[in-house]
Amino acid sequence: MTRKFFVGGNFKMNGSKESLSKLVKALNEASLDPNTEVVIAPPSLYLLSLQEQAQNGVQVAAQNAYFKESGAFTGEISPVQLKDAGINWVVLGHSERRSYFAESSETVAKKTEAAIKVGLNVILCVGETLEEREAGKTAAVVESQLVEVIKLLEKDASKWNKVVVAYEPVWAIGTGKVATCAQAQEAHHDIRSYLSKEVSQDVAEAIRIIYGGS
Repeated sequence: MTRKFFVGGNFKMNGSKESLSKLVKALNEASLDPNTEVVIAPPSLYLLSLQEQAQNGVQVAAQNAYFKESGAFTGEISPVQLKDAGINWVVLGHSERRSYFAESSETVAKKTEAAIKVGLNVILCVGETLEEREAGKTAAVVESQLVEVIKLLEKDASKWNKVVVAYEPVWAIGTGKVATCAQAQEAHHDIRSYLSKEVSQDVAEAIRIIYGGS
C-alpha cells in the first residue's frame, strides 16, 4: 500500500511573529513535493496568523487540545474551538506533555477521541525513555500508550485514518541523540504489527508512522 509521505515540525514554546513568519514564507516559496503532507505546529498564540499566511499546501497544527468541548478549563483549547478556527491538525501525547504536565495515556486517548470526533487529524506521539529502552521495554511501553487509544477508537478505520503515529523516543528529544535507522524501523515495525493484531490489518497497513526527535 502506498502511503502519502508526512513531514511535521513542532516548534514547541519557541519562535516570534517575525521568525515564524519568515519560516512560513520560506515554506511558501519552496519546491515542496506534492506527494508529501507538510504540517507545522507553532505555539497557540500564533496559530491563526500562520494559518492565514501558510500556502503551498502547508498546514498548521495545534500542539495540544483538551477533551472537553467547553467549560471552566482555564488555559485550555478545545477541539471544537480549533475546528471552528480552521485548524485541522493537533499534536497529542508528546512526551513533554506526558512528563512535565503528568498527562497519562488515558488522558491522551480521551483527547484523541475528542479531536477525531469533531474532524481533527491527530499526530499521536508515543515513545520510551532511555532506561526503558536499555531494559528492553520499548515495545511494551509503546503498546501501553497505544492500547488506551485502541480502547476508545476500537476498530473503526474511519477514525484511525485521521491518525498519524509519531514514534518519538524520549531520549532523542532535546538531547542531541538520535535513534539509528535500525532502531526507528524496529519500533515502526512493532507498532504496525501491534495495530494489525489489536485493530486490523487494513488499519495497520494504511496508517502513517513517522519518527520524531530533536
